[in-house]
Amino acid sequence: MNQDNKLMFNNLNNHLLHDKSPSDYFNKLGDELKNYPLSMINELKNVKQSPKYHPEGNVWNHTMMVVDEAAKVRNHSNDPKVLMWAALLHDIGKPETTKIRRGRITSYDHDIHGAKISRKFLEYYTNDEDFIQKVTNMVKYHMHMLYVLKKLPFGNTRQMLQETDIHDIALLCRCDRLGRLGADIEEEENNYRAFLKVLSGANTEV
Repeated sequence: MNQDNKLMFNNLNNHLLHDKSPSDYFNKLGDELKNYPLSMINELKNVKQSPKYHPEGNVWNHTMMVVDEAAKVRNHSNDPKVLMWAALLHDIGKPETTKIRRGRITSYDHDIHGAKISRKFLEYYTNDEDFIQKVTNMVKYHMHMLYVLKKLPFGNTRQMLQETDIHDIALLCRCDRLGRLGADIEEEENNYRAFLKVLSGANTEV
């Protein structure tokens, strides 16, 4: 990693770990976001979402809300650095997976694709394989609160339990759900607790 990349990574990391609202910093980056690999998250500004589930608008708006939600709870995380980077990158797979199907905006498998893209993003800045793997795993499983609570067939709970920290993946899922305009805080807190309860029970069976 060259000195410029190291400086940028440390700067990004510092704002993610210490700012009350990291979105303020990211929204002020301006032309810096056009440089690779930040261009990968800048592209989120061009990706629309379902107005029914995401009235806040494009994926960038949602991501900034999720990052700020994560900042509120990062001190309760077992690995704040991993949580915050996962919050920033969790929907990075949406640009290549978002399509209109039967009049609906969908992003099928954006979690799986996002994990691969997150690795490319992070490898540009760091060779810390343990950190990269933890973040990409969090991105890979960030939809599992929905999959588990709705009993949908898309997830792999057993594998998730082996590859992520239960507490922190639940925190990320909670932040993802709260990072929307009009989110029902009480409902999402109940979902968070229910998800943790399921995971704790499942963990004893692995």
